[in-house]
Amino acid sequence: MAKKPTLSSVAKEAGVSVPTVSQVMRDTGRISEKTRQKVLSAAKRLRYVPNQAAATMRSGDNREIGFILNKLANPFNAEVVSGAVDLLETEGFMVSVLDAQGDLQRQNRLLEACIRFGRRGLIWVPALDTNEDAMELLDAHGVPAVTFMRKVSQSLDHVGVLNTEALVQATQHLIDLGHKHIAYFGGIEQTSVREERIAGYLSALEKLDGVRPIVWPCEETKRSGLEAIAALRYQHPEVTGIVCNGDVVALGACFGLIQTNLKPGHDFSVVGFDDIEDAAVSTPGLTTMAINPKKLGTRLAEILLDRMRTPELPVRHFEYSATLTIRGTSGAAPGH
Repeated sequence: MAKKPTLSSVAKEAGVSVPTVSQVMRDTGRISEKTRQKVLSAAKRLRYVPNQAAATMRSGDNREIGFILNKLANPFNAEVVSGAVDLLETEGFMVSVLDAQGDLQRQNRLLEACIRFGRRGLIWVPALDTNEDAMELLDAHGVPAVTFMRKVSQSLDHVGVLNTEALVQATQHLIDLGHKHIAYFGGIEQTSVREERIAGYLSALEKLDGVRPIVWPCEETKRSGLEAIAALRYQHPEVTGIVCNGDVVALGACFGLIQTNLKPGHDFSVVGFDDIEDAAVSTPGLTTMAINPKKLGTRLAEILLDRMRTPELPVRHFEYSATLTIRGTSGAAPGH
């Protein structure tokens, strides 16, 4: 195995002292441009990479951010992370993405790990039943945090979505197209986000006298959506449209319809939620409640940076509206 390059080997290669190399790497001291370039060229030849952990111990300035979320495999979450990482990296931070899988005990272990390894700040999608102990832990160790989607404390910055309002709009869209039997489709966890969305669906459905609401749970995956739409249609053949807990399960439902020779938007209508990239490029394009996940990620990063730079700022809560984006999967009710 080749010998690991060090400050000493770079100094020897460049013909300068070790303190000079250290100052160049940390961009400190009065070093001439000629010497600086000589050191950087030597470091490049030797493939030297500064030890950031050691630098952090010396300076006390950790440049890592923790991002704890629920189910990274969901494309919505991946796009949120992308937006946050793009901004934080331009500000010189590295982001550690950690998946709590919605499990409270796993989340608490990850919170402790973020503290143990000195993460500078935290973006966090809290698990169900998160309590004040988690907030007190972060506060005791002075870790700035911003929560996303699920608000668990008035004392932390938060970014969320107006879920109830969005589902009223999504359901009303199908009602306006002549659909009378509409189901809420997707999700299995009784989270505050899903409950808010179901509340919007129920509120809009009240306008249809005598129509019974149908809440059809399934995992938030394409496969689950594909399988669950068949079961829904078997038990409730009167249903002609669904509003979905998320785009992933909505796209799965569309695949399931196509497999049974039904055309989404013509024979059966589907409305998603999120507007992930796949929503626009699917065939047909998915009608959805758009919230621009990448932009939400950028906003999360902006708020966390503000909090780290100015700890005395008042706590801020932001709730963003979703926009109905009509594409090919929603159309007039059959026979309407």
